Amino acid sequence: EVQLLESGGGLVQPGGSLRLSCAASGFTFRNFPMTWVRQAPGKGLEWVSTVGSDSSSTVYADSVKGRFTISRDNAKSMLYLQLNSLRTDDTAMYYCVRGGSMDGKRGQGTQVTVSS
Repeated sequence: EVQLLESGGGLVQPGGSLRLSCAASGFTFRNFPMTWVRQAPGKGLEWVSTVGSDSSSTVYADSVKGRFTISRDNAKSMLYLQLNSLRTDDTAMYYCVRGGSMDGKRGQGTQVTVSS
């Protein structure tokens, strides 16, 4: 069974940082690109970033480019998202998704709240 378990969210002040993690199991992690998406209160799902299966390529939404960094450790079946220079509009539930789009299997999410 495919399982994705996000962690690392929390409450942080504007300008702060967080590191999100996603533990993957039930599939051959190294064979899949992986994606982070988010959903702000009252809004639809928003694509954030995707990393290729071997980390050779990374892409970011314009809204997070230069502030967020996606990475992965295939030996540990882990996906990460480093969030820096956080803004109030980054407040959302963050999900990791198997695959290179928003449509794949995703976990239960981890909440990021940016507030002073």
